[in-house]
Amino acid sequence: MVIILYGVTGCGKSTVGRLLASRLQLPFYDADQFHPPANKQKMGAGIPLTDEDRIPWLNAIARSMAEWEKDGGAVLACSALNEKYRKLLQVVPKLHWVLLQGSEELIKSRLKSRVGHFMNPALLDSQLATLEIPNYGLKVGVDKTPEEVVEEIMDSMNSVAQLSEIGIIGMGVMGKNLALNLAAKGTALSIYNRHMPGKEEKIAEKVLADNPDLQQVRAYDELEGFMESLESPKKVLLMIPAGAAVDQQIEELLEYLNPGDILIDGGNSFYKDSSTRTHYLQKKQVVYVGMGVSGGEEGARFGPSLMPGGEKAGFVSVKPYLEKIAARDFRGKPCVSYIGPEGAGHFVKMVHNSIEYGEMQAIAEIYSLMRHYLQLSVDEIAAYFQSWMDSDLSSYLLEITVAILRKKENGEPLLDKILDQAAQKGTGGWSVATALEFGVPYGVLSEAVMARNLSARKPFRMIASGLYHPEKISGIEDREAFLQKLQAAYQATRIINHDTGFSLMLEVSEKNNWNLNFSEIARIWTNGCIIRSRLMEELVDLFQESSRILLNPEAVAALKSYQSDLSYVVGQALQHGFPVPLLSSAINCFLGAVTANSPANLIQAQRDYFGAHTYQRTDTDSGESFHTEWKDS
Repeated sequence: MVIILYGVTGCGKSTVGRLLASRLQLPFYDADQFHPPANKQKMGAGIPLTDEDRIPWLNAIARSMAEWEKDGGAVLACSALNEKYRKLLQVVPKLHWVLLQGSEELIKSRLKSRVGHFMNPALLDSQLATLEIPNYGLKVGVDKTPEEVVEEIMDSMNSVAQLSEIGIIGMGVMGKNLALNLAAKGTALSIYNRHMPGKEEKIAEKVLADNPDLQQVRAYDELEGFMESLESPKKVLLMIPAGAAVDQQIEELLEYLNPGDILIDGGNSFYKDSSTRTHYLQKKQVVYVGMGVSGGEEGARFGPSLMPGGEKAGFVSVKPYLEKIAARDFRGKPCVSYIGPEGAGHFVKMVHNSIEYGEMQAIAEIYSLMRHYLQLSVDEIAAYFQSWMDSDLSSYLLEITVAILRKKENGEPLLDKILDQAAQKGTGGWSVATALEFGVPYGVLSEAVMARNLSARKPFRMIASGLYHPEKISGIEDREAFLQKLQAAYQATRIINHDTGFSLMLEVSEKNNWNLNFSEIARIWTNGCIIRSRLMEELVDLFQESSRILLNPEAVAALKSYQSDLSYVVGQALQHGFPVPLLSSAINCFLGAVTANSPANLIQAQRDYFGAHTYQRTDTDSGESFHTEWKDS
């Protein structure tokens, strides 16, 4: 652990700090040692430091604190009078704040007797005015001997040591596995699940019963005890269903939250709801972090991809915990990064899910053509997909598809016994609505959502099939050649899918001034999340050069070579009666994007004809609008 003794000059930080460090057998550091000569000269002359002076000094201390933690901890004496300065030092998970307090008369009398220190006693008044006393941490009076002060700190810390570092609300699949992940990383935590007689009873306690080796976890089914078990500032992670349930839980929590406490929403909340909650909780002085979590059950347990947004100070406070549980990218860095303000974290997770819909639909359509057009067996398809795993097509979704295809029940593919109705949780639809709101072409990923909607209408499809008896012509002479074209079509579709999703992020980022870092977003999607792939690893470097995938030279070369194969596959599929909505949308989106002169001029002329909506002309660059009386009198 790292203990920071803070307070105004003359309160005894250094004296008490050395004694405390000796008792705890930890090294002692004085923050004054990190001041550059220019800062010391200012303070010696009685000139208060500015933020320009303090922030580089505090950042240097923060970097050292991370090293101290790795070496077992330390005791630091630092003024840290202002909350914004203390937030800069929130860089280690086990950080204990101890405020040394004394009357102005006592402090002045001590300063008069102190010699040889560069801090001018005249600065005391400005420090007292600057001091912001938080609700968290220990507060110890210094109107006693240093030894007595240390003893009081030790007694108080023994009490604080019994508190949990973080709490998780909601013990569903994701909440439970994130709790197990944190516990496995040595974090003391409390878990809570609501109590509903006859429906949800002692859910949190069952988690402990099923995992008896958890020594640092406490379970609660009543909120008050759960909140009292958390150290300050309280850090609470919500893993509950999106929507009204989140707002209801926030209102219940406000009774127990103090200014500076941190609330993290790790569910699939709509990003606009997260923006609203950020501003609402700011008025309550509670820090809100809206965080996307991807990886499913396995990712939550062993390493998810995490997308936190909202107040950056909140992210900084919980960053050590998030980095402990996150997956590691191909360079060994944690798959977590601050995304941006307001609802940016949940927005990026929403788009992630939209791309996920597209990737899943693309695989399903390729599988369908292999199975029913080429008449390959499930095992043959699995073998082909497995061979693709050794190429640039390698991805988590392709990997699990191979496992699904190879799963047998009584010697038969389990897949054939699963009802063809694809469910969804809403994030795909939110993406489509957002694309419409911001005027972003989203056809290919919209089609993935619509395909799920159509699959859900099983009774209607059964009736329509009986009425139309659609003919599906299977079989092809050169199967190997078609398989190569299928692979190229899949490669092209994936590039178009990803460009579509990132294009929406680009537009919304610019409109909201979020300054999203697409290279960093791609990096944290290289592991832990559902759409992790070799392509995503390539996008990390690509986005350092360009903000649009389709305009990158490597993507241009690839799509030029894949275009004809994608067109051919779509044509063959439709001609022979096999629906491929995503593949066909992909080639249409691509052709529309690369067409310099479209027939939209006719649409604009029609609009002007019936509604006098005006149009602009190609033979002038004035930007002037024109209207024509199209009907001859």
